[in-house]
Amino acid sequence: MDSHVPPQQPQHGPTVGFDLDMTLIDSRPGIKATYEALRAETGTYIDADLAITRLGPPLETELAHWFPAEEIAAVGERYRELYPAYAIGPSPAMPGAREAVAAVRAAGGRAVVVTAKHEPNAKLHLAHLGIEPDATVGWLWAEAKAEALREHGATVYVGDHIGDVRGAKAADALSVAVPTGPCDAAELREAGADVVLEGGLGEFPAWLAAYTAA
Repeated sequence: MDSHVPPQQPQHGPTVGFDLDMTLIDSRPGIKATYEALRAETGTYIDADLAITRLGPPLETELAHWFPAEEIAAVGERYRELYPAYAIGPSPAMPGAREAVAAVRAAGGRAVVVTAKHEPNAKLHLAHLGIEPDATVGWLWAEAKAEALREHGATVYVGDHIGDVRGAKAADALSVAVPTGPCDAAELREAGADVVLEGGLGEFPAWLAAYTAA
């Protein structure tokens, strides 16, 4: 975990957690390319187009659809090794991602990325796109995300998956959801999201301004 908030700028705003895949970045092109490379290398069929429709859970959950249990750990490690070469360049920022992080800073708060992704690869994505959160924490999914959210004092968590809603709830944080991933607005509301920004992160700065003014 890393943090580089200048000590001369004390925090007055909220700490906001953000998911990564399909919240801040559209990782589908890169993940698809990595699965295709893994398929070519292992000779095992992987439907990459299908896999990228269900992003959110840990990698091993997806690999279990294609590989026997005893191979998943090794194959997952190889996927993570291939990932930087195939996934970073093709994966753009989601619309409004930079502005959302900037809005947190403008409010005097801190932005923390909490993701199920392999942390070094998550940091590569963010650096490539010029998105600079105050901290990035990987390897956490669903309720386990609460560990990092609590540690960093996050009172809001923004994500695209019902697992992100569960993580926010476990941390007693406000769940702000964007229907830009595999879960639609109705699913996110049913899971307990406190706020659903139906237009995506582009709506986040105005929502945050109202939230901090309340």
